[in-house]
Amino acid sequence: MKNLFLIVILFIGGNLFALTLQESIEKTLANHPDIQTFLLKYKQSQKKVSATRSAYLPEVNLQARYDATRTYVFPQNGAFHTKDDSGWDAGAVVTQKIWDFGKTLELIDASKKDANIAKLSLKEAKALMVYRIKVLYGMMVVQKEAVKVMQKDLEAKEAYYKQALALVKQGLKTEADASRFLSSVYGAKERLGGAKAAYKKAQTTLSLYMGEQIEDDANLQSSFLYKEPAFDAIEQKVLQNNYQLKITKENVAKNTLLHKVAKSSHYGSLDATASYTHFDTLNTYDATNAGVVLRIPLYSGGKLTAEEQQAHIAAQMAKQQEASKRLEIQDELESLLVDIEHYNQSIAAKKAQFSAAKATKAVLDARYKEGLGTYIEILDAQATMLAAKLGLLESYYNRALAIAKIEYLEGKIE
Repeated sequence: MKNLFLIVILFIGGNLFALTLQESIEKTLANHPDIQTFLLKYKQSQKKVSATRSAYLPEVNLQARYDATRTYVFPQNGAFHTKDDSGWDAGAVVTQKIWDFGKTLELIDASKKDANIAKLSLKEAKALMVYRIKVLYGMMVVQKEAVKVMQKDLEAKEAYYKQALALVKQGLKTEADASRFLSSVYGAKERLGGAKAAYKKAQTTLSLYMGEQIEDDANLQSSFLYKEPAFDAIEQKVLQNNYQLKITKENVAKNTLLHKVAKSSHYGSLDATASYTHFDTLNTYDATNAGVVLRIPLYSGGKLTAEEQQAHIAAQMAKQQEASKRLEIQDELESLLVDIEHYNQSIAAKKAQFSAAKATKAVLDARYKEGLGTYIEILDAQATMLAAKLGLLESYYNRALAIAKIEYLEGKIE
């Protein structure tokens, strides 16, 4: 019973500092200031829609005026006379838009497009942040694996050094053998230190992104590094789901609406207006007004025409930017697929190279112990095996990043 309890405690303790990729993503999306900024921009765009929509609601203004001195003109006995006196007035004015040839409706639709763009920009920022987290998390995984490999390499070279010293005492090897192995030990220590530093950098950056400290002995999800690519109709999915493409499409629609707004500005607007004002001047009286006002711009120095032409050009530019973005994403996707195929071949080659180097090293170890081999053969075999293992890790890492980049292009936020 005590042994079972101890096993449970060890299991819990071993997983106490487990850090999964999904946990890293969730905490970063919840805490990173860039994501919060895009969220606020989205909320701001929603308020802009409300502000634009209010143009079709009645507008009520209170106004008051006081004149300490004012010249009043009045007729008397067939002639005009003036008098200076103080006076004041106060009242309310109500204005209601009746029709402006669709200008306000198009502005409302354009502001909705802005809100959609802000929402898509938020999702794009999240997808990009997820990709960055995968890069950092993958770097931690690969450097942690590299540290293990280099630690074993260091231990092997330390063992070779001790063995060489023993063989020197027996007269089977020279001092040169021992010195060369000692030099290789120092080189292994340096490489191990570099791998630990690279891991620490990735750990520090990811901790800052997440908003909490990652433990040095955290268990990582190494399966992320060895995830096999599986893409079905990937180009169609990317072109349908990519947030940058969706943003450019919404931008085309918005600029088309703004062009219509600029064209509608030529026709003016029809407004209903009503007012009530109380005057206390030379005479005291109330004045009321109710009616409609038609405003048609006849001449504005070419301003409205120039604004319409600018809006038309902006709409054409938005269409070209959409086409350009589509080509850019297609090119990047094709390049990534080619890279993944290359990494798959590299992984297969590095696996075969590592197996061959491991077998060769076993034979040379036996020959060296018998005094038949040289330290150069041993070090070459060890270096070949180390290079194959580290190269294999690098290929796995590069493939994982390519897969993560495709998932980002596909708009995945996970």
